[in-house]
Amino acid sequence: MPEFYDEDQTEQEFIDNYQGLIDSGMAWKLEGSVGRTAMDLIEQGLCTLGEEGHRDYWGNYVPSKHEVQPGTKGSEEYCRKMQDERSNA
Repeated sequence: MPEFYDEDQTEQEFIDNYQGLIDSGMAWKLEGSVGRTAMDLIEQGLCTLGEEGHRDYWGNYVPSKHEVQPGTKGSEEYCRKMQDERSNA
């Protein structure tokens, strides 16, 4: 099985592996559950969009973190805000 499916990895390793899939664009080209998990991690502020935009399996464009407004899902600012909220909870 690929590394991002390893049952023995820590939560941070899981997040880091998915960030790598997002950064490379592979998250949008693999089976649907991978892309859905990547989007869930982005929405939770655990991952950002990648440095570059990518096309998914269907040809839809997934923007880079530099193409979204600061503070919106997928941006570094959004991740920091969500991390702060988790820390203060």
